[in-house]
Amino acid sequence: MNAEPRNPEPPSTEPRSNGESRLARGRRALAEIDGEAGHAVVAALADIAPDFATYLFEFPFGDIYSRPGLTLRDREIATIAALTAMGNAAPQLRVHIEAGLNVGLTREEITETVVQMAVYAGFPAALNGLFAAKEVFARRFPPAEGVLSEGSPASASPPPGVE
Repeated sequence: MNAEPRNPEPPSTEPRSNGESRLARGRRALAEIDGEAGHAVVAALADIAPDFATYLFEFPFGDIYSRPGLTLRDREIATIAALTAMGNAAPQLRVHIEAGLNVGLTREEITETVVQMAVYAGFPAALNGLFAAKEVFARRFPPAEGVLSEGSPASASPPPGVE
């Protein structure tokens, strides 16, 4: 029996900080992942819940996304899978599909991640996830003028009754 060698040192659980505050680390991570889209969400909440912006920067992006052990690509695969499985987070799923593309995921990797969720979250959740991906892909990668993509209709909207 070939066992994996044991590492006597547990993995680091500290975020990669370089002396940055949680807020600064979160702002940097969010900008790297979502570009201006994440900051637009924060700005949109300023008049109703300004503290929520701080929470959004510090916890998910300053603490979790900044941890060692997974790349941003890996974290976006996990996030896309989780949001797909939830089945009720289409706006956030679209944001993270965009983020996945921003950190180097391919359309095929994103599509396969969503398809995999059919096994664990069911076909309705996977269908909704696929239509969210199709919408993002159509926006990010518009077909050449006058050319439809591989036999599919020009619209990225799901057929009636699917969402």
